Amino acid sequence: MTTPAADRRFPVIPEDKLTPEQRAIVDNIRSGPRSKLPTSSASKPGPIGGPFNVMLRSPGIGMLIQKLGGEIRFNSVLSGKLNELAIIITARQHTANYEWHSHCKLALQGGLDPAIAQAIAEGREPVGMDADETLIYEFSRSLHQNHGVSDELYKRMFDRFGERGVVDLIAVNGYYTLISFLLNVDKTPLPAGVEPALKPLGK
Repeated sequence: MTTPAADRRFPVIPEDKLTPEQRAIVDNIRSGPRSKLPTSSASKPGPIGGPFNVMLRSPGIGMLIQKLGGEIRFNSVLSGKLNELAIIITARQHTANYEWHSHCKLALQGGLDPAIAQAIAEGREPVGMDADETLIYEFSRSLHQNHGVSDELYKRMFDRFGERGVVDLIAVNGYYTLISFLLNVDKTPLPAGVEPALKPLGK
């Protein structure tokens, strides 16, 4: 079952109730690259939703978080598909269904095999990944499960994507862990009619 909107802990703030600091965040988001994505709440009229609605409660932090997210999403040296793969791995780790719903479709649009996404959703190691997908999967999973990576895994990532690629991959996993926490604490509801794709791991 989906979480009813009434159960969320941070009610959506009507646009006419925004403080000047909150309005600055919304304007910054709507003037940036997110506004060009049809799946983003930034591209839709009305109050801003998703994790941005939670960020508004602490405007100084919220502005920094959303700017960091823009850099991580739109200026990574990793391809869109690989970046989105890391995001859905993170969403799966934290059972963040809103995050999964928003980013799985982007991963698929970027060329990720639906069978790979389905395996991740079910908590299984995917089969049939190419070399780059395998590397992103193994590095991201190690970050979440071991809180670091082995020398061998670091070297493989470094040899393939360089120092910036290593940092960009760490950053996307860390950033979307933060976003998962914001969404899960809020109990951010999925869009009407959408059922959660993720069940708690181990259940």
